Amino acid sequence: MKKPGSAQAHQELDLDPSGGHTLEALHVLAEISSNLADEDDLDELLGRFLGTMIRLAKADAGVVRVLTSDGQHLRMVASRGLPPEVVEKERLVSRDCGQCGIAIGQNRPCFEIDLTACAERTGSDYFSVGCQAMVVVPLQNAGRLLGTYNLFLPEAFELPEEVALLFRAIGEHLGMALENARLKRENLRVVLTSERQMMAAEIHDSLAQTLAYMKMRMAMLNDAIAEQSLERTAKYAGDVGQALDDAYGHLRELLVQFRSRMDPMGLEHALHGLACGFQERTGIPLRYDNQLTDLRLAPEQESQVFHIVQEALANVARHSGATEASLTLEAAGDYYTATVEDNGRGGQGFFAIANRVGGFDEHPGLRDHFGLTIMRERARKIGGRLEVVNLPQGGFRARLSFPPGGGVSA
Repeated sequence: MKKPGSAQAHQELDLDPSGGHTLEALHVLAEISSNLADEDDLDELLGRFLGTMIRLAKADAGVVRVLTSDGQHLRMVASRGLPPEVVEKERLVSRDCGQCGIAIGQNRPCFEIDLTACAERTGSDYFSVGCQAMVVVPLQNAGRLLGTYNLFLPEAFELPEEVALLFRAIGEHLGMALENARLKRENLRVVLTSERQMMAAEIHDSLAQTLAYMKMRMAMLNDAIAEQSLERTAKYAGDVGQALDDAYGHLRELLVQFRSRMDPMGLEHALHGLACGFQERTGIPLRYDNQLTDLRLAPEQESQVFHIVQEALANVARHSGATEASLTLEAAGDYYTATVEDNGRGGQGFFAIANRVGGFDEHPGLRDHFGLTIMRERARKIGGRLEVVNLPQGGFRARLSFPPGGGVSA
């Protein structure tokens, strides 16, 4: 066994004069950086660099671990070179265990020769025969522990300062990748939760209320039948039949909306596809006029704008009695606008309210509709506003104004 700090041991790991090790280090850091933004499978990413870490440390084996959700343990995500019985024992360890705990507490790579604790925990002679020393590299971001690399060395020699600094840089970069992945998952969870709440609201407002109306009418229908009133029986049976048709239509529209996700090519492409198929689906000609040359929106903004426009067009088809409609995208000052107009029945159709909501005055002749509330909520999420009015010449206009950029409120 070579003594720690011996000249021979140091020479084995020292950076060579040609700078080959330095070039390799730069290559490793560049490759990690290139994966920070778009790597989805972080376990795979960490495992991929395990071999690099083993090679840089002149180790025979190694494991990479990530912090569990309870914050008290480290879970193994990849291993190389360890005996199977050791792998089984090392799959889950305490974050405070032995030298791992010390490295984590000091936030620096840690070199250790005494592996008695590892041998006792695993019950294996690997840590006294096959492995003579260990290097622990913590993965942290902004002082928050995210995982560790454990590198098992066949001989006990001192880790050169240059390699220790390199390991620290790699640990910080991979810690950043882990944190980015965590934030990405949290953001996706928020978006999914928001979409589910929207879906629940749409089902409640369109389908559930129609079914509640049918239930009341069925009670009246039963009373009319019991009283043998043919006139009332015919009326309530007709009401139930009409409500059933409406419920069926609402269900079909909801299914179409839930299946119509945002086009991966972006909002403009998605709206173009929506407009192109509108006449075929509804029989109403639609003029689509896109006057924007540079639409700068975050993906969540694009999704909300798409669903607002989709709902506005759906209600032109459902309620307006229109023979033609239009969809216009344009810039107005510091805002973008998306405007849907038709030549239908105006206030007798879909949208209608008789109060001031969200700071925008609405035409007093409009009657309320639950879909408008959902559209306003979507507009609020992207810092926009929705204006709905009857047109003087007849027909109706729904105009969404929203700012550019990526701001989305919770």
